[in-house]
Amino acid sequence: MQRLWHNLTFWVLLAIIAGALTGFVDPALGVKARILGDTFIQIIKWFIPPLIFLTITTGIAVLGDLKKVGRIGLKALVYFEVVTTAALVIGIIVAYVLHPGSGLKPTTGDVSDFVQRAQHFSWLSVLSENLTLQVLIVSIILGTLLSLSPIKHTVLPWLGKGTQLLFKLLRWVMYLSPFGAFGGMAFAIGKYGIAVIVALGKLMLCMYITMALFIFVVLWWILRRYHVSLWSFLKYISNELLIVLGTSSSESALPSLMHKLETMGCSKSVVGLVVPAGYSFNLDGTTLYLSMSVMFLTQVYDVNLGLSQIFTLIAVLMLTSKGAAGVTGSGFVVLASTMAALNVIPLEGIALLLGVDRFMSEARAITNIIGNGVATIYLANHEKDFDRAAMDKAFQV
Repeated sequence: MQRLWHNLTFWVLLAIIAGALTGFVDPALGVKARILGDTFIQIIKWFIPPLIFLTITTGIAVLGDLKKVGRIGLKALVYFEVVTTAALVIGIIVAYVLHPGSGLKPTTGDVSDFVQRAQHFSWLSVLSENLTLQVLIVSIILGTLLSLSPIKHTVLPWLGKGTQLLFKLLRWVMYLSPFGAFGGMAFAIGKYGIAVIVALGKLMLCMYITMALFIFVVLWWILRRYHVSLWSFLKYISNELLIVLGTSSSESALPSLMHKLETMGCSKSVVGLVVPAGYSFNLDGTTLYLSMSVMFLTQVYDVNLGLSQIFTLIAVLMLTSKGAAGVTGSGFVVLASTMAALNVIPLEGIALLLGVDRFMSEARAITNIIGNGVATIYLANHEKDFDRAAMDKAFQV
């Protein structure tokens, strides 16, 4: 019992339950509690740029093998494209079989902001708005230059000390995670209520079924190739998953995920390259959400997509989904840009998803963080840069 009271995962889970009850009993108070969730996420976001900078710069400089850096980067991009395409196909198949949009009537709502931003969507805006991507590029360049410089042996110890200090501060910040989880869940229930969940429950059920299939079939198979237990990995990052569940943001657990992946045996260079890049190009949960949402809306508006249109949908989403992390309100903006490209569904249809999106975003965020963790483990093993003894030790704790 004493051990349970000192378990952060226990407190996060308790906070999620308390937040849901608060939002249900007193919706006004639940909405006000949003500041707790938003504040926690903002604090975590402050850690992400310096953490990515230190991890990638140090990883490349220590590695010294620029061919290996390029090889890891290329393998990561190929992996991201293959796996997110698999996610797209699964989302479309499940929506096609279960028909979550059947029986719902089109509605109207204020989506002008999303539509306007979708019309101005461009890869330049992705780069200009995505700080993670900017830091990633700068870190790769600086790490490359440092690896070729004779001063790297002087600079690297200081970078190492900076990284240790950052993780020490982060461990203290993570004690605030129950407050963030409470605020996020209280706001979701207080703002949208149980009625919204019931009204669009079929879509939510399909979304969770799809993401479960992706995690326990596709990602399980990927880890099985290197004899890594998916269940043990999920148990290992259970605290991060609960934080993501409470805050509906995979960014809230990014620094902690990177630290745990290194602890379980993935090399610093692989973690530093794959995880930050994955948060821009390997958003499995977001990809599933986009494909299922488009299919859902075609069913609501009784639009029958032919085989060629479905292939077009996959091709369009393969491109637009890669920009999801670089745009504020990414899910709706990218969804609107996809629908505009297909030109078969009224853009106003996304108003149907506004109320329930908060609850689906939790599943998206959880799938995103698991997907990026699996990608890192897979690529570390593929590069023979994985310490299995460290993994066994981490999983036994």
